[in-house]
Amino acid sequence: MHHRKSHRSLSAIVAGTFLALAATSAQAAAPAGDAKAGAKLFLQCRACHTVDVGGKNGVGPNLAGIVGAKAAAVPGYKFSPALTKANITWTPETLDTWLKRPSAMVPGTKMAFAGMANPKARADMIAYLSTLKGK
Repeated sequence: MHHRKSHRSLSAIVAGTFLALAATSAQAAAPAGDAKAGAKLFLQCRACHTVDVGGKNGVGPNLAGIVGAKAAAVPGYKFSPALTKANITWTPETLDTWLKRPSAMVPGTKMAFAGMANPKARADMIAYLSTLKGK
């Protein structure tokens, strides 16, 4: 009996440790972003987006000051009805979801970008976007 009891105790300890580790992993913060790496990643986005204050819209809207801004609010750009109705504010969290797969976040968006599967790449991009000043 003593052997069985200690076996149960060991199992309880192992199970408790596993649950604690799983909870810690689930609550882990997104990876920290590197703005310089994000700037390099953004080179692919420049085909559609400008980033300078007062810059022209291209195939996509100008992204100056995008972090903290309301979605579909860049003057002079014709957004999809889906994004216009989405009522999104571009926070690091919403940008992470958007960059992962725009069409999954806002079905009907006209942004023709498949997304970024790599969480570190998204964090880097968001760090770069956070450096862009608005008006």
